[in-house]
Amino acid sequence: MLSLVACAFVACSVQQGPTEHWAYRRPERREPPAVRGATTDVDAFLAAKWRGAGLTPTAAASRAVLARRVSLDLIGLPPTAEELAAFLDDPIEGAYERLVDRLLASPHYGERWAVPWLDLARYGDTHGYNFDNRRSIWPYRDWLIDALNDDMPFDRFTIEQLAGDLLPDANESTRIATGFHRNTMLNNEGGVDPKEARWERMVDRASTTGTAWLGSTFHCAQCHDHKYDPLSQREFYGMVAFFETQDEVDLKRADGAKTMVLQEKRDAQPVTRLRVRGAFDSPSAEVRAHVPAAFGPPLADVVGDAKLDRLALARWIVAPDNPLTARVAANRIWMELFGESLVSTPEDYGLQCEEPLHLDLLDWLATELVRSGWSQKQLIKTVVMSDVYRRSSEASPADFARDPENRFYARGTRYRLDAERLRDTWLVIAGLLSRKVGGASVYPLQADTSGVIPMNKVNMRWPVSAGEDRWRRGVYTFWRRTAPFVQLDAFDAPSREMCQVRRERSNTPLQALVGLNDPTALAAASALADRMSAHDGDADEQLAYGFRLCTCRSPSARELAMLRGALQAEPADVAWSRVAIVLLNLDETLSRG
Repeated sequence: MLSLVACAFVACSVQQGPTEHWAYRRPERREPPAVRGATTDVDAFLAAKWRGAGLTPTAAASRAVLARRVSLDLIGLPPTAEELAAFLDDPIEGAYERLVDRLLASPHYGERWAVPWLDLARYGDTHGYNFDNRRSIWPYRDWLIDALNDDMPFDRFTIEQLAGDLLPDANESTRIATGFHRNTMLNNEGGVDPKEARWERMVDRASTTGTAWLGSTFHCAQCHDHKYDPLSQREFYGMVAFFETQDEVDLKRADGAKTMVLQEKRDAQPVTRLRVRGAFDSPSAEVRAHVPAAFGPPLADVVGDAKLDRLALARWIVAPDNPLTARVAANRIWMELFGESLVSTPEDYGLQCEEPLHLDLLDWLATELVRSGWSQKQLIKTVVMSDVYRRSSEASPADFARDPENRFYARGTRYRLDAERLRDTWLVIAGLLSRKVGGASVYPLQADTSGVIPMNKVNMRWPVSAGEDRWRRGVYTFWRRTAPFVQLDAFDAPSREMCQVRRERSNTPLQALVGLNDPTALAAASALADRMSAHDGDADEQLAYGFRLCTCRSPSARELAMLRGALQAEPADVAWSRVAIVLLNLDETLSRG
């Protein structure tokens, strides 16, 4: 049976119309409440609710914890020993803000923030399906990293990916950006109807556009009118029609590389046919390109008499009056910085979505994003400069009991690192990470299963990269859809066969096995062992040095005694490596705290 609260919520969701639903109203910028002690607007919105919830905010995190947290969040890497020492030894006021500015200016910023966007873009280095043949589309990934590093305004960022080939100033870079919608899976196997396969890709493009930018489940209207949201089947096919007018071609990013892009057909009309029950072989009425009425301003109000094409669609999506786009983008930034989003279902802002507990804050963030010229870096800085972001994750048992999910953000959040940041953290600790930015996808160390696990017709060969390429960041790992890279797969990276807004965060025995036996983990442990044993001082000082590399803090006397006992209990030839693998698998090493 449903609880009374659940019954009330269901009834409210069913009765509420689209014009009353919070997500379909333009974000309203409210003045933050006047709260004593709140140092930023972000803090004011949250602090106003703590007393009513019976919560006491935690103290600020230590400088070491904060340095590790903000470095992992902004560039996806922990600070090196030298970087940490420089921050801890900086006595001048404003040291934290200078650290934030340095991280935002780092070329590694784009590598970290590209990962969640690549999940949305369903990026992969293979086509998927049965053969899962390889493709060349990595220049799109490099375009994305560069665009994020340059802080390309989010409205321009959107337009280039959806319609970069249609811009008046279109160039090689803007054409590469249209690879966003070439990331669909490609079924080119024998017996496949090419027209049907193309149709499936267009449907995917319409659905992914709705998910990535509007936080809406457009795909639910492929076969019938949406069961909950104000989206008819005809409106869904109106979105599909925008993608009827392009060819799928290969572009040769001046250095000789090849990448997959979209190119508009000449004199093509943005028209499609509605499919009865969503079936390709059941065409029905003709549908011209148009946008859903409830999801934003009328298209004519945005583009006037301009041609109905992907460029018109992109401009409608980023129009100031669109109620969803800025909210979705701002919420996603918050989710990446706190581990949980302000909207409980970040992939679905529809009528079944619960109104956010902190809608006032979400709307303020959304309007702040637009007010700053759609600068993602500026919004990220605004959030990480708040006291809320800088709080310790250690709270009293009573406060944990009052708010176990930390929905009021009275304490810092702690969670296991995602797959790429976890692997990159190991490599930084070991001193192995290659800082090279960009280039073709690489093949890091992993167990060779090509002769053990046949995958139908998929080529499972994994030609391990030579030299520094085997130590590249996780974002550059060759992404095979049917057989993902083992370490990333074990720690919940998606297959990227479809658009994914957030990753699961599981806790399985397989993760422990990977952490103890994966070739990269073992290589990192060996390198860390060498770093510890070569460090100046006695064994205790060497152990403490390794512990600091992993956690950014010094071990307690008890922790040091346990490490000393472990070192002495192992055979001399493997002792340091055994201790190193333990350090790499500490909960504190694997977590963002």
